[in-house]
Amino acid sequence: MRRTGTALAAMMLAGGGLLAGAVPATAAPTAVDCAVTWGSLDKTGDAVASRRLTDVRTGQHECFDRLVFDAQGTSADPIGYTVRYVDVLHQDPSDAVVPIKGGAILEISLFAPRYDPATGVPYPPLPAVDVTGYRTFREFKVTGGSEGYTQAGLGVRARLPFRVFQTANHLVVDVAHTW
Repeated sequence: MRRTGTALAAMMLAGGGLLAGAVPATAAPTAVDCAVTWGSLDKTGDAVASRRLTDVRTGQHECFDRLVFDAQGTSADPIGYTVRYVDVLHQDPSDAVVPIKGGAILEISLFAPRYDPATGVPYPPLPAVDVTGYRTFREFKVTGGSEGYTQAGLGVRARLPFRVFQTANHLVVDVAHTW
């Protein structure tokens, strides 16, 4: 009788252990993987027609800082651009040196006129953006432009990987926080 009771108790404990094992454990939070493969070489995108820029804004993300240009037109219209690191930012078309804060400078040229091509009347200027406190960005300036282009400079902490892509009417420039 005693053996039966001991066996029964052992089976209950084993069954209880199985039940306890069936309860899902709370997953520990996982770290975000900020590894990037973007590189720091020049990035370009072709456009069929120029697009008027209507806004510029920035945002901070866990792995990168983001700069976004908004353009008029349909989302199917590509926004032409060239984004590249330069040693010194020269204003287009005067070639004057534009001082900009940061350990490295991204020159951004967009196939977007600063004026109405039909009338020659300038478009309203893009708003200033404040990047104080950003992990990677140091300063942003719209610096010039001519012949259907708009030029901007983005001062960043160091020569870090970046990517450029279009989503709908937005041209996005992300600069990673680290390599």
